[in-house]
Amino acid sequence: MAKVCILRLGHRRLRDQRITTHVFLTARALGATEGVLCGERDESVLRGIEKVSEVWGGKFPIRYEENWQLFIRKKKRDGWKIAHLTMYGIDFRRVLLKKKVDKCVVVVGAGKVPQEIYELADYNVSVTNQPHSEVAATALFLDRLFGGKELGKKFEGKIRIVPKACGKLVVHGKNSLRDINESD
Repeated sequence: MAKVCILRLGHRRLRDQRITTHVFLTARALGATEGVLCGERDESVLRGIEKVSEVWGGKFPIRYEENWQLFIRKKKRDGWKIAHLTMYGIDFRRVLLKKKVDKCVVVVGAGKVPQEIYELADYNVSVTNQPHSEVAATALFLDRLFGGKELGKKFEGKIRIVPKACGKLVVHGKNSLRDINESD
């Protein structure tokens, strides 16, 4: 599976905290390998995502990067492709169907993004040219990039939900997980 870094560009602590958290939660659940927060430093977002990974399992390192331009230029030198999710871009399906992407930084903007990101990006892509949510765009992009394989990803954590047609079954602790796995 491809390595995918989600870069949240232009985060504003007071305005974007909830959406930024949801972008990273979605990215983590749908197969991204790391997250980078740019804009205003927000320890509560970083700690929150770290805590989710600790409790629910899976590796999703997340960090703050002050200079997004240097970060992107370094990734490009290291062979990563840069995909900027924007409603002004070309249909993302055209890019994903034509290109095999092994390492990708997916830029998800908050507020107005600088013109420079359009120039640095290898692909300026949209999931629709209508106003929509960054969370939805992230989910659709990752699902198409991974061809649906990310939906079968297994997480080993302190908490696990056992799917049921009706009701809820939440399992806490590693020993309980073993018991459930043996009876699956």
